[in-house]
Amino acid sequence: MSVHPMAGQRAPRSALVNVPQLVSAYYVLHPDAGNRAEGVSFGTSGHRGSSLERTFNEDHVAAICQAVADYRSVNGVRGPLFLGADTHALSTPALITALEVLCANGVKVVVATGTAGEGAGFAPQPVPTPVISHAIVSYNAGAGAGSASSAGRADGIVITPSHNPPADGGLKYNPPHGGPAGSEVTEAIQAAANAFLAGGLKGVKRISLRRALAGGLVERRDLVMPYVDDLGAVLDLRAVAAAGLRIGADPLGGAALPYLEPLAERWNLALTVIDDVVDPTFSFMPLDHDGKIRMDCSSPYAMAGLLAAQDRFDVAFGNDPDADRHGIVTPAGGLLNPNHYLAVAIDYLFGRRPDWSPDAGVGKTLVSSSLIDRVATAHGRRLVEVPVGFKWFVPGLSSGELGFGGEESAGASFLRRDGTTWTTDKDGLLLGLLAAEILAVTGTDPADAYRDLTERFGSPVYARADMPANAAQKAALAKLSPDDVSATSLAGEPIEAVLDKAPGNGAPIGGIKVVTANGWFAARPSGTEDIYKIYAESFKGDEHLAAVQSQAAELVATAFEAAGVATKAATSAVSARGKGGR
Repeated sequence: MSVHPMAGQRAPRSALVNVPQLVSAYYVLHPDAGNRAEGVSFGTSGHRGSSLERTFNEDHVAAICQAVADYRSVNGVRGPLFLGADTHALSTPALITALEVLCANGVKVVVATGTAGEGAGFAPQPVPTPVISHAIVSYNAGAGAGSASSAGRADGIVITPSHNPPADGGLKYNPPHGGPAGSEVTEAIQAAANAFLAGGLKGVKRISLRRALAGGLVERRDLVMPYVDDLGAVLDLRAVAAAGLRIGADPLGGAALPYLEPLAERWNLALTVIDDVVDPTFSFMPLDHDGKIRMDCSSPYAMAGLLAAQDRFDVAFGNDPDADRHGIVTPAGGLLNPNHYLAVAIDYLFGRRPDWSPDAGVGKTLVSSSLIDRVATAHGRRLVEVPVGFKWFVPGLSSGELGFGGEESAGASFLRRDGTTWTTDKDGLLLGLLAAEILAVTGTDPADAYRDLTERFGSPVYARADMPANAAQKAALAKLSPDDVSATSLAGEPIEAVLDKAPGNGAPIGGIKVVTANGWFAARPSGTEDIYKIYAESFKGDEHLAAVQSQAAELVATAFEAAGVATKAATSAVSARGKGGR
């Protein structure tokens, strides 16, 4: 995989988004209801797009919020809706639109304190995704005055495109379970929202922001300290404080920033924020591997700032703008591979949480490392392998049947120390602080802990390749089944399983996974971008990994040819990329 010559370097002015143009386009441009590409589309994590491309505009947000209000009404969700947003330029305009529509529908909305003024002066405090999930779960468990028992169940909306570039916007809905909405919910909301767009927004109720703020339906609440105070129920932060660890944190200009100083003060942590700049152009960010600004805390290029300061800290972490992802940096390992850290976290937690049920399993997505399988087996824990998307972990984290749920894209959460639910969405702050707990309690750098695991269970090499794909190619790949795989071996090893459904819950994976004793690959279309992905892993080294990737690429090319959607360029690119990067 080629790397942009400026990857890891500060973004030049020419790469910065024009914020006035971006925000103007949010209000001025309107999607073409007849163009499916400009409609509402919920991928694995909500609807995302850009106002400049007519894929995330005022019309989209108004239509989605009306659809959410209608969904709440039909399903008897009568409690407050916790509304948060990150620091992307489109997030505040979208939050205002959401308030205007939700309040017009009589929905009580909770926003973070720090929100002040009316009209043009409305300035909300950023709120991380895990804080919204924590607030919903806590409210619905009856933790506080006016709880669900007397006032109905709460739910939430987070306005964020996650780690996407500065020109993007996004919106995701979290039902009363607190986690990402399942397919049956998002499909209903998507269909209703697109019907509103097709009808010129007829049926969308809306009032002015001034009326919304004055109407008694908007409650400003401190969301920082309830989350920060409660962290002691899920982490051993007293051990971290006693160890005197020097902790570095980089919020990458995102919603984690308002939480870091209160966190340090409340738990007496020696925590330093290495960059406290909030700028909707994200001009402080180093360019990612492809030359784009992307706040991806699992990318060594995007995390170049924290990596340059790694020797100043015993452990450090970064978060994406909505703080649902984590990037762990240590002196011994630099930026840890997300798969490596998930294995370390699972090994530590299942050995140090005696109050968790002995039946609590380990949740992983089917494209996460098989090292996790071996760690789970060593702890005598059930492995629950699910399709891509954190929504699949929600039932297990809600019931306590899963002690941990994690995915290879650096998102995870786990139970409180007493075995009850913490969050049902990804929590990047939690996983960052867990790295500090691991070091404080064991005295071992998480990178060294990973090396210890490889000595016990083998050392895997892992790669993911992303390739362009049109709608027809993505559809063909999603329809692959075990019948389409005639091979009996993969890279010289007998094939043990060919999967089109996840073993943990029987849900379709939207692609295929081929497994041997020491390697596997999975091929699936992206739910949010015009690409497909080939994941591969080997416990036998780089050469074996390359052979696995090559055979995977051949299978994808054959599937495209069989469906009549192959192109010469795509087939060549698959073969070339199949021998590429990590």
